[in-house]
Amino acid sequence: MLHKNRLFTPGPTPLLPAAQTAMASFTAHHRTADFRALFQRVLADMKEFIGTKNDVLVLACSGTGVMEASVSNLTSPGDQVLVLTAGKFGERWTGLARAFGCHVEELNVPYGQTFSLEDVRARVNTFTRAVFVQATESSTGARHDIEGIAKIVRAQGEETLLVVDAITGLGTTHLDVDKWGVDVIIGGSQKALMMPPGLAYCAVSDRAWKHMDKTTSPRYYFDLRKERKSAAKGETAYTPATSLFAALGAALEFVRGMGNGDLAKGREELVNNAEKCAEMTRAGAKALGLKLYASAPAAALTAICAPEGIDSGKIVKEFRESFDAVVANGQGEMKGQLFRIAHIGYYDYLDTIGILGALEHVLAKVTDKSVEYGAAVRAAQQVYARSVEAVLAAR
Repeated sequence: MLHKNRLFTPGPTPLLPAAQTAMASFTAHHRTADFRALFQRVLADMKEFIGTKNDVLVLACSGTGVMEASVSNLTSPGDQVLVLTAGKFGERWTGLARAFGCHVEELNVPYGQTFSLEDVRARVNTFTRAVFVQATESSTGARHDIEGIAKIVRAQGEETLLVVDAITGLGTTHLDVDKWGVDVIIGGSQKALMMPPGLAYCAVSDRAWKHMDKTTSPRYYFDLRKERKSAAKGETAYTPATSLFAALGAALEFVRGMGNGDLAKGREELVNNAEKCAEMTRAGAKALGLKLYASAPAAALTAICAPEGIDSGKIVKEFRESFDAVVANGQGEMKGQLFRIAHIGYYDYLDTIGILGALEHVLAKVTDKSVEYGAAVRAAQQVYARSVEAVLAAR
């Protein structure tokens, strides 16, 4: 049979055709009026996409670049910081903070789990300069309570900052950045914005900007103050990824269209889409007798435990060989124990039904247990049908 390559990974994610076209056709020089107009429009739209009135910056780098920028701009060597870690990307915060000489305290919970707010409250104090956390831990599929964590951090006053890696969270999770008091929130182009990797962005609070004038960690390319100053003039501090900005503009227009011309409503629809696809996927997995890995599952992706005695690498391999579909293995200590199916960005009902149908065949191939064909698909369809009925009843 013909095979179409399809991505079901937490990033990169499926590409929006309009973004691909915009990226391929854009040729403007970055120090021209044409690019400045695009750049300024994108920055304004990004505020709507994130849901903030704070300054938004977009840099040519991966999400890890802006994670590093948040550490280097907001801390000084010797500062006490708290890292909330529950997976590989929480561990990345620890590595970054230590690289810049911070005194790192960690609140660790097992992979797949989330944090007790009581434990967070017990670890934050007046000496804590920053708290670093993920909105969703994409190595495990877990969702963290950012609103609850933010309340704890804000209770410490103006000197403690909250930095959130929402690289897979933005566009898949309802986040009220300004109301909750998140100081820096970070996203990446290759996730819900349906583009290739290469751009990362952040919204920065007034509180965080004030801290940058007092911190002493070294920074150059990732000096956010330089970027803010340049952005005020409609430019970037250094050479931008011009074609990716064109793709970003197209992606934001697509999201605006999801909201019938209202970008904020489009963002809500994009998140609701991820939530629905995730609910369908979880129902399908359970119908096949599979266990979910995360105690508080995120909408960005679903982490599913491999059947007992089966290496999840075999499942990942079979998806690729039989269907040219790419799902993700577990990371770190969970490699071989779980596989991850993402539902981020340009991903819909038919994608969900398709991957669940493929999962049935994959399990039949790699296990010695009988598989009820249609069980996962039927469970997902029932979730979808109930959601449609609920919408009709509410009209």
